Amino acid sequence: MTTTEELLGPILRDVSRAFYLTLRVLPKEVRQSIGLLYLLARTTDTIADTNLIPADKRILKLRQFRDRVRSEGAPMPDFSHLVREQKNNAEKTLLLHSSEIIALLEKTPAFDRGQIQLTLETITRGQEQDLERFGDGSVLKSLQTTEELDDYTYRVAGCVGEFWTHLTRHHCFPEANLDDSRFLTLAIRFGKALQLVNILRDLPGDLEQGRCYLPLGDLTMVGLTPESLREETSWTKFEPIFQNWMNLANQYLADAWQYTLMIPHEHYRLRLACAWPILMGKRTLHLLHASSNPLEPRTKRKISRREIRGIVWSTTWRVPFRGPWNRLFGNK
Repeated sequence: MTTTEELLGPILRDVSRAFYLTLRVLPKEVRQSIGLLYLLARTTDTIADTNLIPADKRILKLRQFRDRVRSEGAPMPDFSHLVREQKNNAEKTLLLHSSEIIALLEKTPAFDRGQIQLTLETITRGQEQDLERFGDGSVLKSLQTTEELDDYTYRVAGCVGEFWTHLTRHHCFPEANLDDSRFLTLAIRFGKALQLVNILRDLPGDLEQGRCYLPLGDLTMVGLTPESLREETSWTKFEPIFQNWMNLANQYLADAWQYTLMIPHEHYRLRLACAWPILMGKRTLHLLHASSNPLEPRTKRKISRREIRGIVWSTTWRVPFRGPWNRLFGNK
């Protein structure tokens, strides 16, 4: 039987070293529940991304898994076919341990369990909508409007900011005098920021998979189509559109930094756990901005482990000090 320590330790670490780093610094009051949501969401992400299985069958498995998360009486879906199709051993291991992840959920206290179930419901409906839009990827399709992109980023990431905030507010600083409406607004933008960074970073790969998340309306304004973005020579026309979305991602990251400033000062661990993905996202945008052509698949778009270590060090020594911490985002 796999232990909680193994699920939240090597199994989670192998599917995401970056998130594992964040998880380890989180306060113990919320560490397990946040890690558990990540495991569940990464499981559904693996289901949704298994391209060798038809989209309609992936949608069915998502619905079955969502039902199982929501209700102890629902049957556990059979993932054996999905397991056989995994090329990534870490994701195969994750699917093999999905029943134990569900068992851990059922032992989770009621407040946390309810928040996890609600958030996973939103995430899986976003993933399902994604599969319905793009199908098996054999034909390149795009989102149509800015509103569709905003809705997508909320469903798969903004809602996680809400979850994170409800959980930490409940367990870590329930008595703090905060503007909760603004805190939640910034939390949603925090999640959307990270998803926008991913979309901009992964654009060439997504195009190859038949998906364009940038709205068709933006492209047609400059005489482009999703198909033309597969040509690196389209960059000159596309650059203003790409820069507009970079600017929005930067603004959302700045809002996310304001979120860290609203966390009561003494909660060092929580502020570090928020700061690391924000600064990694900002560094990723810097790499894209410095690139001569982000449509080129060979463009450097992932930050190095050395850069991650630098972010960890620069934040860790600053976190006790208000002035250096407040200035940190502007220095990156």
